[in-house]
Amino acid sequence: MQTAVKDEDEIASCLQLAMLLEASAFPKPGNVHRTKDFLETRFEHFLASAVALGPTYRLAARNGIMISRGTMDLSDAKLGKAVRTGTENMMRWQTGGNTSLGTILLLTPIAISAGLTITNGELHAKRLRTHLKKVLDSSTYRDSVEVYRAISAVSPGGIGSSGRFDVMSPESIDRIRRDRIGLLQIFEMAAQRDSVASEWITGYKITFEIGYPYFTGCLEASLDINAGTVNTFLKILSSVPDTLIARKVGIMKARYVSTRARQCLEAGGVTTHEGRSLVNRLDRDLRTPNHELNPGTTADLVSAVLAITLLGGLRP
Repeated sequence: MQTAVKDEDEIASCLQLAMLLEASAFPKPGNVHRTKDFLETRFEHFLASAVALGPTYRLAARNGIMISRGTMDLSDAKLGKAVRTGTENMMRWQTGGNTSLGTILLLTPIAISAGLTITNGELHAKRLRTHLKKVLDSSTYRDSVEVYRAISAVSPGGIGSSGRFDVMSPESIDRIRRDRIGLLQIFEMAAQRDSVASEWITGYKITFEIGYPYFTGCLEASLDINAGTVNTFLKILSSVPDTLIARKVGIMKARYVSTRARQCLEAGGVTTHEGRSLVNRLDRDLRTPNHELNPGTTADLVSAVLAITLLGGLRP
């Protein structure tokens, strides 16, 4: 049954639920899920992170609502600050390290955009994407400073180094302030090697044009949400080599993992006996001790797909 989203509380709940459903989906190859942990990062760390981000998403959505009502300018949406405080809350509420930075970078703009959208009509994907592009285009150098602080605080796998603007260098923030470098400019430099950055530049192309239509097709085919989520994970992974893997061990291995995901999907994914066997085998093969084959960026993209679908009215 489709349910209309009414306010900032319900927007935040949709985004938190998206994170919970993504974290719970199993057997999601190479990632933490409800039946598999990493040694240092467990399933409950992802659950805690989703709960911790409620206030961040709620405030971001509220800012979107205020913008739509004309009481706040779009350039004052405080996108970067929301990303930074959300990252701080994520780290404060669990001990498993950086569970969700990529997801925060994807879902925080969606929260603001959803706030913009619900006061102007139905919250469907096309209108949401239109507002999302406006939110991303309006980001400023102040947002860049806040996001750099968020990224440097968790030291993720390679997202921070982009030539002139190395996130681990204090001089980068000085350059950003001096030259007033907006977030889109920063992410454009990183787009070739990070799919989260690429989503910002392309208006969430992977999310809206690959993941969302595939996931809604799964639901129309009467797959349950878990099966639809895992198969959507495989669809995105098979279509777009995971950039976290590529940064760690190179694009060739990332493409190999994509080929394996495609083989799983061609056999039916988790909806057939053969497909499920291939998915389980891929899950085992990707679980190396140092997580170099962890398709973490793909998981972030799946969270965005789930968020859009839940904002559109899906309920488990």
